[in-house]
Amino acid sequence: MSATIRPPLKKRAAVLLAVTTVAAALASPVTAAAPSAPGPAPAPLSWSNCATSRYPTLQCASLEVPLDHDRPDGRQIALALTRVPHTAARSQGPLLVNPGGPGGSGRALAGHIAAALPKDVAAQYDVIGFDPRGVGKSEPALDCGGGHFTPVRPDSVPLDGETERANLERVKSFAESCQTKHADVLPYIGTVSAARDLEVLRAALRADKLSYFGYSYGTYLGAVYAKLHPDRIHRLVLDSVVDPAGVWYEDNLAQDQAFDARHKAFLAWVARYDATYHLGTDASVVESRWYAMRSALRTAPAGAKVGPAELEDTFMPGGYYNGYWPHLAAAFSAYAVEGDSKPLVAAYEKFGAVEPSAGNSYSVYTAVQCRDSAWPKDWNQWRADMWSTHAKAPFMTWNNAWYNAPCAFWPTEPLEATDVTNTALPQALLFQATEDAATPYEGAVSMRRKLAGSALVVEEGGGNHGVSLSGNKCLDEKLGSYLLTGRAADAVCPAQPAPKPLPATRAVPPSAGGAALHGLLGFRG
Repeated sequence: MSATIRPPLKKRAAVLLAVTTVAAALASPVTAAAPSAPGPAPAPLSWSNCATSRYPTLQCASLEVPLDHDRPDGRQIALALTRVPHTAARSQGPLLVNPGGPGGSGRALAGHIAAALPKDVAAQYDVIGFDPRGVGKSEPALDCGGGHFTPVRPDSVPLDGETERANLERVKSFAESCQTKHADVLPYIGTVSAARDLEVLRAALRADKLSYFGYSYGTYLGAVYAKLHPDRIHRLVLDSVVDPAGVWYEDNLAQDQAFDARHKAFLAWVARYDATYHLGTDASVVESRWYAMRSALRTAPAGAKVGPAELEDTFMPGGYYNGYWPHLAAAFSAYAVEGDSKPLVAAYEKFGAVEPSAGNSYSVYTAVQCRDSAWPKDWNQWRADMWSTHAKAPFMTWNNAWYNAPCAFWPTEPLEATDVTNTALPQALLFQATEDAATPYEGAVSMRRKLAGSALVVEEGGGNHGVSLSGNKCLDEKLGSYLLTGRAADAVCPAQPAPKPLPATRAVPPSAGGAALHGLLGFRG
């Protein structure tokens, strides 16, 4: 299998930054969508103390928003909020933070961001986390039914008709369960509705403008809000940027190839440490042993929990954050070299197993993605596209397909994806690693073109998803400066060093660097 040939990283970053600068200068003006007529001003928020030992000034509140923004006097739903108040004499207003998903809870992110920002920056903002509609502590919270990810699932790669039918039955059943449980709210779970919630939140905060800092899917949510209300943006930070031109079917196909490349980078890293892992000094040999492990688990799942699909779930987080690589490599080595499956099962339970709350996050994920834009309804198109992509990128293509496949059978009609092209914004700041798997680099280039005047800061050679406030001083300095001044410029920062194998006495990866952030961002978007 031949790898895609790309220019060297430094050349690649420089060329793309130059192209985006020219494209932005030549872009024809596009008028932002006019916001809907404002409804009655929401009641001011009532904040209460919900401090923790880590975040001693944290406050909580709840905000009512219309289920249907076109019927503001109709049914109301509630959003759960957190806040770390500003402490400086001069405030720059609210800074809303979002970890992505869709389906990610943002309540815990407020404290983390406020603590991770430079003190003089955090002091000037009310850092506000929120659970978007349907998520977490917001009400109603979606949950289409448990058991969807109970191991051992059918092999994700449908090598025979029986396996394909079993997977199709799973995803059809999930879509039907969502309709049965949440038919009244599904038409209103989507990015545009969530973005309109943010405008209600701004009004409730009594803020003339707001700032927004989103990771992953949160970059798209922020761009959609900015499209609807460009005059309400004070600062806009987008980190690990969704390609707005591919929402969502095409974005997932691009993601499949990027994850495969990142998995190969992990296997090459394992080969560099053969003295530790004993899996071979050649990356292709290590790759062959990984797929041999996958094949063996098809007939004998490890601990009656880890079959091929669960193995992919376990190793996929390594595509988001290389801090997990040492732990994953140790589990791989124990199974393939020593015949010990216990570390592999432990790695699955740590990285791949679905927590009880994930029923909510996955339900919102599917509801948003399936509603935001059209997906193919003909399964023959899915099958052809997935096999074509699998031939180039076998690591995650079919696993990702089944994760998104409820959209082929979703009960609500899709909307048209929002064109986020925007010439009415103040300068926005984008961050992107060149080898990001979850949101490939080209997506940031696409967004950079669409947000006139925006700046793109590239982490050269980085492969993690979510790069600011995760230990890279160069990136963090540019973030802090922008939040203080509103000014930024295109730039390239070097990536952080790759991890090293764990000492023999350590059972888990170190918590330094970006581990805390990636624990909050989660996986799958």
